[in-house]
Amino acid sequence: MRNIILGIVCLCVCLTLDDALALNGRRTHTADGEGIEAAIRGEKLLKRVRRGWMWNQFFLQEEYTGSDYQYIGKLQSDQDHGDGSVKYVLSGEGAGTIFVIDENNGDLHATRRLDREEKAFYILKATVVNKWTGQKLEPETEFIIKLHDINDNEPKFSKEVYTASVPERSDIGTSVTQVTATDADDRMYGNSAKLVYSISQGHPYFSVEPNTGVIRTALGPGDMDREQREHYQVVIEAKDMGGQRGGLTGSTVVKITLTDVNDNPPRFTQSIYQFRVPESSKSGSIVGRIQATDKDIGKNSEMDFTIISGDGMEMFDISTDKETQEGLITVRKPLDYEKKPSYTIELQVQNTQEYVRFMSSGPKDMATVRLAVDDVDEPPVFEKASYLYEVKEDVAVGTVVGSVSAMDPDRARSIVNYSIDRRTDRGHLFNVYPMNGSVFLLKSLDRETTAWHNISIVATELNNPRQSSSVSVYIRLLDINDNAPMFATVYETFVCEKTKVGQRIQIVSAVDADEPSSGHKFSFSLAPKGTHHRNFSIRDNGDNTAGILTGQATYSRLHKSVYLVPVVITDDGYPMQSSTGTLTVRVCTCDHEGNMELCNPEALSSSPGLSTGALIAILLCVIILLLVVVLVTALKHQRKQEPLIISKEDVRDNVVSYNDEGGGEEDTQAFDIGALRHPAAAAALDEGAKQRRDIIPTDTLLMAARDNGDVCEFINQRVMENDCNPTAPPYDSLATYAYEGAGSVAESLSSLGSASSEAEQDYNYLSDWGPRFRKLAELYGAEDSDF
Repeated sequence: MRNIILGIVCLCVCLTLDDALALNGRRTHTADGEGIEAAIRGEKLLKRVRRGWMWNQFFLQEEYTGSDYQYIGKLQSDQDHGDGSVKYVLSGEGAGTIFVIDENNGDLHATRRLDREEKAFYILKATVVNKWTGQKLEPETEFIIKLHDINDNEPKFSKEVYTASVPERSDIGTSVTQVTATDADDRMYGNSAKLVYSISQGHPYFSVEPNTGVIRTALGPGDMDREQREHYQVVIEAKDMGGQRGGLTGSTVVKITLTDVNDNPPRFTQSIYQFRVPESSKSGSIVGRIQATDKDIGKNSEMDFTIISGDGMEMFDISTDKETQEGLITVRKPLDYEKKPSYTIELQVQNTQEYVRFMSSGPKDMATVRLAVDDVDEPPVFEKASYLYEVKEDVAVGTVVGSVSAMDPDRARSIVNYSIDRRTDRGHLFNVYPMNGSVFLLKSLDRETTAWHNISIVATELNNPRQSSSVSVYIRLLDINDNAPMFATVYETFVCEKTKVGQRIQIVSAVDADEPSSGHKFSFSLAPKGTHHRNFSIRDNGDNTAGILTGQATYSRLHKSVYLVPVVITDDGYPMQSSTGTLTVRVCTCDHEGNMELCNPEALSSSPGLSTGALIAILLCVIILLLVVVLVTALKHQRKQEPLIISKEDVRDNVVSYNDEGGGEEDTQAFDIGALRHPAAAAALDEGAKQRRDIIPTDTLLMAARDNGDVCEFINQRVMENDCNPTAPPYDSLATYAYEGAGSVAESLSSLGSASSEAEQDYNYLSDWGPRFRKLAELYGAEDSDF
């Protein structure tokens, strides 16, 4: 407000130097363009600036505790001549509630206690109006009321309880954590929000930096030992007013834990350990557990046990149990009390984590373990883990194949008996002498049947039959030439009626069940006797195959259609073995290129490659398939027949409804009520040619109607017969034929429900019923002139 001047203010606050400079700067900035241009040109422009008062703001102290309204200041207008015609009006934030103005003299008051931390300043507007006319005398002017801060808030930490950790044996000054406190008071006014940190609990282990709140260790590595004390509770205080007397204080708790480092080596609980182990212990079985302690925790307490010396290094192993951190001594190799009754080993334990910076003693520990082997009654032991023998397949029964040997390892040296585990020799081909372990034959052997025999020999102590052991004996049969060679397959071929001499018609090969070491060598020849020498010859190819050749140029299928050619096959083994195979040759008619055209039925059936059995199987499959098709068709036809009683809502006794009299075009088997009216005629039709039931012969029906009367008389007669029948069911059987039928889009064509009329009818709608009624539409839709 240009004409409103600052009156008496409760707290006369002049412009500070910074405010004056800021105001002067604004005035300089809003000066005329000459100063700006001079600044651009780099020239120094001197301009006199008038020093003034900041008239557009008031200051008010927060947390006023007086009983009266708190006086702020006074607004006064040049238009106020003291005659009472001027009225001061206040508006803006809190006007009329928090702030009030005396409309007569412009005195400004606060009605209640204010808190700067809730709101630091208020913006209001004031104006002057004529009390009588309400006309504004001054334009509305905006001003600010700022609250002066007092130290009414204590520092507050971001957390009530802090948790932190630091490794044990850390150096002095190692940072642990940082705590932070805030003060709601004004940082720009006085020292109300200037905080200083201090430690009130936690001496002498920790310290805190006054300005930053960083907590650090205050003792050296020798005094911060987790094994002595692990947890600490530190209380940190924050005081405002820069820590001066009269400042407010806030505190927090910091729980500090010392984390473990590997500063303690493992130690055996005793220097000498003693264990006993039975000599029958299997490899991997546990002998004993070695305990060691470590004051550290977690990974720093994990231990590694090793055997470093002793006569039992090859016989025993040691490992670490990951759960209990114990050393597990296990058997490595089989023990024998008779060979060595005791062992001694030296153990070493150390941590898996290497960190020996703070260890006062060595990082390793040593201990001695003495192991005594206990004697037990052991089963017999064979000289070998398994036995392998070879014998010819033609060896005589009773021949000794080989022998096994076992002995009692105990000092008693008990006598051992031998036997065969019959589960491995179910054919009883072998046996063993109980006293010396010699294995001999009980039955003849055949390599071609079984080339290898695997049996188990059991050795049992005579004095203690429960002590037994077994060994595997592998017997390989050596081959001898005891099988004759034979054709590799059944050979059948054909020869053309017109051919040439020496024409090859078939190649034959042979197989032999024997397996000579030098391989098979077969020779082929024709049987010495017979007429086949004139008709065919054989040529040995030298590679265990032979070719069958024609012996003449012409053959007659009518004279002889099949030739049986005997071929002798001989091997080169010792003793020499031979056999005779028969080759079937059929005479056929061929074309000029030698392709078969016509043969006897047997040749035709065999030449395509399908045997008689295969053809019979195919024929049976076709017959079965046809039967399945017929059965499926019959089932589908049976499912299509409608049940006798369709309606489930008919509650009469045994009401049979034939709703199929007029089924429209879809119905070709409609029920014939004429059969009911003329039963004699219907019977005659059934015995005749099975004509359609919906077509009744006119002559027969007329005679039947004269002989049997009307339908009512027939129905009454049948009802009386059923009533007098003692075997009839105890209810009436009524068959109704009152339903004409359904299924036609043209609905009913009957005249039963239609009104009689001689008027002409329009049959053009028949054309809309589709192609089924096209002929009917042409007949009824045509004009009379068309006929």
